[in-house]
Amino acid sequence: MIIFFSIGTNLGDRDANLREALRLLDERVGKQLALSSVYHSNPQGFVSENKFANIVVAYQTNYLPEELLLITQQIEREMGRTIKSANGIYHDRIIDIDLLKATLHSAHITHQSSLLTLPHPRMHERDFVIVPLLEVERMLLQANF
Repeated sequence: MIIFFSIGTNLGDRDANLREALRLLDERVGKQLALSSVYHSNPQGFVSENKFANIVVAYQTNYLPEELLLITQQIEREMGRTIKSANGIYHDRIIDIDLLKATLHSAHITHQSSLLTLPHPRMHERDFVIVPLLEVERMLLQANF
């Protein structure tokens, strides 16, 4: 299965936060297949002076979606994130890792549970997700994945 993650940060050393999140995902998720450029954006859904740095990355993995969710939540905690967004209330964060979508043999995987919905239900509303996602998908097409 190929899983696509969106990673964002708007606190501290944003480049270092992205590198650390990628390092931990590389160790725990599988083989990294493609990584987008860094995209900068203003906060969406809340007011903050801190701009976000965002990337999208694709991995080949043997984990199931809910297992990947647990892995990403553990990474977020290890990196210092203590508060998750809830009920549409967003805030500054040192790291945010979202599962965007998954494919298996080029077919889209859908998943719906109380913990996780794939594809991510709001990813198409966010340029800071869609633009790097399209970049990663182009890379995978060129590499025949």
